[in-house]
Parts: sequence; structure tokens; C-alpha cells
Amino acid sequence: MWRKILRPFGVVSSLGILLGAMCFFTALSPSLVPRTGLLQGVLAGCCFAAGYGIGVLVSSLWRWLGLPVPKPLLLRRIYFTALILGAVLILAALILAAGWQNDVHRVMGLPPVESVRPFTIAGVALVVACILLAIGRLFRRSVATVSSRLSGHLPKKIAILTGVIVALALFNFIGNDVILGQGFKLFDRTYARVDATISDDTVPPSDLLKSGSPDSLLDWNTLGAEGRKFILATPDADQISAITNRPALEPLRVYVGMGSAEDADARAQLALNEAIRIGAFERKVLVLATPTGTGWMDPSAHFPLETLLDGDVATIGVQYSYLPSWLSLLAVPEYGSESARAVFLAFHDYWETLPVDSRPQLYLFGLSLGAMNTDLSYDYYDIVDAPPNGVFMAGPPFTSRSWNQITHDRDAGSPAWLPTFRDGKVVRFTSQKGMPEHQTRWADTRILYLQYASDGIVFFSPSLIWQRPQWLDNPHGPDVSPKLTWFPVVTFLQVGFDLLTATSTPRGHGHVYDGGDYMEGWNAILKTERPQDERQRLRAAMKEQEL
Repeated sequence: MWRKILRPFGVVSSLGILLGAMCFFTALSPSLVPRTGLLQGVLAGCCFAAGYGIGVLVSSLWRWLGLPVPKPLLLRRIYFTALILGAVLILAALILAAGWQNDVHRVMGLPPVESVRPFTIAGVALVVACILLAIGRLFRRSVATVSSRLSGHLPKKIAILTGVIVALALFNFIGNDVILGQGFKLFDRTYARVDATISDDTVPPSDLLKSGSPDSLLDWNTLGAEGRKFILATPDADQISAITNRPALEPLRVYVGMGSAEDADARAQLALNEAIRIGAFERKVLVLATPTGTGWMDPSAHFPLETLLDGDVATIGVQYSYLPSWLSLLAVPEYGSESARAVFLAFHDYWETLPVDSRPQLYLFGLSLGAMNTDLSYDYYDIVDAPPNGVFMAGPPFTSRSWNQITHDRDAGSPAWLPTFRDGKVVRFTSQKGMPEHQTRWADTRILYLQYASDGIVFFSPSLIWQRPQWLDNPHGPDVSPKLTWFPVVTFLQVGFDLLTATSTPRGHGHVYDGGDYMEGWNAILKTERPQDERQRLRAAMKEQEL
């Protein structure tokens, strides 16, 4: 029966069944973020197919090299043994899955789940595995077709190898140029329409100091959906004073949308001209904030910044994409760095010409893809004569240049999920549990990373396929299950799914950064040193606003 079921997907491999079941079992074990039954099923199906494919590959290579194989009777016994062990592993995984998910729920402060819907997991996994195995069978047939046509002209092994290369090239063309290419175009058109949509209750501001107002250099309709939200969400002086019990100014915000100018340099210059128009360089602090891929500016980050400074701050945002960060990173990774660098150079060059004793303090900020692009916006030669006062990056993606180097070169004994680097003289890390103790004084130019140990966007890596990550060394992060272990290939897929769902966690975990953690970070990097009672009032206000 099983041979008939599996025969359409190719030769039934005993090793493939056993490895697939092992991968299925491990797929349901704890990972970084909670998962629904449906998502668990998709992941488990992918992992089973990956394990089965590895088994088939190893068996094929064994035969291709002409190595000895067991006799048919022994092969039959191996097959049924693998089938029984595989069934036991899959059944055990479905039974244990609820407990494993509750381990993840526990460290994130979520209520336990009574069931993870094992029949849903099994059904979805079966469908996903069958689809992937069918694709594998199609690849195998492609190899066989090419090699059979070449076998009359080339030695058998060379013909098979050539068939594999041709099939890989064909599948790569179909996957990248046809499916992904058309998919990116569809996403681009869809998100462009969403970005351009203006709701009926969104009207241009009447305050002449706001972007999109009648006196503004920026057309309200070109700011994009996220830009309009950012401008309209500016807190007023009374809101800030109610928290601080001190006089306050209304913060200044500038936002330039994708439609405001043709290219990155033009948008950067437009942002500078608008900032000069509204008096941004007359404020105490000027922040160049690089948005996420969609153009989003996290209000949880900007409200505490503006409150701690009594509103005496101007924040500049320039949009470079309307795609989600992960899609922007895959489709147009250069757009963000080009935009961030253009903005930095335009503002830094102007700021550098101002008298040192009267110009604002300059800070850079970025969240997620914005953090990576903030890091790419400047180099040593740009800032050696006039460095910014600080750089604050939250949830830097795993591809971030400086973050990778700093984490690799961290001080001995410090964990990879919250490292110390050269005892925190310039660069420091913080999390929801605060900042580690440092013995040295923090420099006047300060660099701060805010990251959570459960953030798959930060800790994903292609090397998870074959290498155990250092962030799994004991002790684990505060919101990472102690039962999370590394398994080749499977952990790569698990954390890959965690990357895609990192914003589905409770606030203060995954890739959902909490306003209170932003506040503590800003308080440290700005040297504002606000008292504890004021910070508690600010926390309460942010909680009320769901920040």
C-alpha cells in the first residue's frame, strides 16, 4: 500500500522515510516564536520533504558511485523497519507538540494551549509534503530525460551529472525568473496601490510646520500611507507636558514619500529643504530615522524619544520602498542603502557647516531593515571630522554588516544574543531585560543595539543548515525555550519560518519592540537621565496608547 502511495513521487527510499520522519519530529519541537497548527503543518511537511529528499540523494549517490547495496530480502526488512520507526516518530511528535508549544508560550508570558490540533498538523503536512515530493519527482524525471538522451554519446555517470546540471538550470530559471519574478511584480503593484490609498478621514494638516500642509514643500498626496500616519500622529506639547510636568514644544516631523521626487538624491534634498523651512536645525536634537521596507515609522520608538526631550527634537524620514522589509530585502536591497546614504550625506554636509555650539545633536535611528540601512548610510571617512552623537538600531536583520562583525568579535564569555564589545566603550546592546553592566565609561558618540533573543529576523542565518548557532549556547535568552536545540536543516527551516512570522508575537518579544525598551534605550543614548517616576509615567502613557 505504502509503495503504491509513494511510487508516483519516485523510488521509495527507506533512508528517505526515516530521515523525513526524524525531520518531522524535530520540526514540531520548540523554536523562537509560537506557531499555529496550520503553520506547524506547513513547516512539518517541508521538513519531512527535506529529510526524504536528503535520503534519496544519499541513496542515489551511493548507487552512482557503484558502492555495494544489501540483498533484496535485507532491503525489504530495512524498508519495513524504517516505515515502522517513521510512523512512531511522527505519532510521538504529534503527541508531544502541545507541550513543546507551551514551552514557547511560557517564556513569552502567554497562556498555555490545550491542543495544537494534531489532525490539522498531520493533514496539512501530508499535503505540503506530497506537493514538494511531486516537484522532486519532476526534477528526477528531468534529470532522467536529459541523461538518457546523452547516454549514447557520453559515459553513463557523465550523462547523469550533465542531466543534474541542466535540470538545476531549468528549475532555477522557472523558480527565479518566472515564478518569483512575476510574484515580485504582483507584490510591487499591490503595495504601490495600498501606499497611494488615502482614507476619507485623512485630511492634510493645517499646521504650517507639518509636511503636506499648505506651506509645505511636500504634496500631501505623495507622502504615502505610512508617511501620512507618521505626520498626523505627532504628539502636541500638552500631551508631553502631562507626562513630564515640564513645559514642552511640539516635536517636528518631516516625511518624504516615494512619490515626492524621482530618485533618492532628489528626495534627500527635498527632505533637507523642508527641514530647513520648519526650523529643524534650531532644535536640540535632530534624528535621521530610516523607515522599514513599507515606509513605516514605529510610533513606539518616536513617542518616547520626543517625550524624553520635551518635544525639542526634529525627526526626518524618507521612504525608499513600499514593500515589506523581507520582500524589499530580496527584491531591491540596494534601494534602502542608497536612500539612507543620500539622506545622511545631505543632512550631515549641511549640519557640519553650522557652528558647533549652536547646531543640534545629530542621531541616527533605524528599525529592522531601516537598522541595516542606517548602518550602511555612512562610513569612517564621512564622520571622522564630525561624528554624529549616536546611532540607535533596533532589530537589525541578520545581514547587517557591522552587527555581524561586532557579534563575532564580542568579548569572551558574553552571549551572542546580548554581547558586550570591548567592554561597551562605544557599542552596547540592550534587550527587554536591560543593558549588561560595563566597567568603562560610554564614549560621547554612542552606538546602541536593541534586540530580543527570540527575534528570527536578527538571528536567522543560512549557516543554520549545517552549523549550530552560538546564540544557542547556554544560557539561552530570556524569551527562548530552554528546550530549543539545533538539528541540521530543520533548525534552518524553523528559524526561517520564525523570520516570516516574527511580528506575530506579543509586544516585547520576537520582532515587536516595546515602547518601554525603546524609552530605556533613548534615555541611555541621549544622556537625558530622566528619573524613574517620570519614566514610569511615560510607560503608563505608552501602554494606554498600546505602544
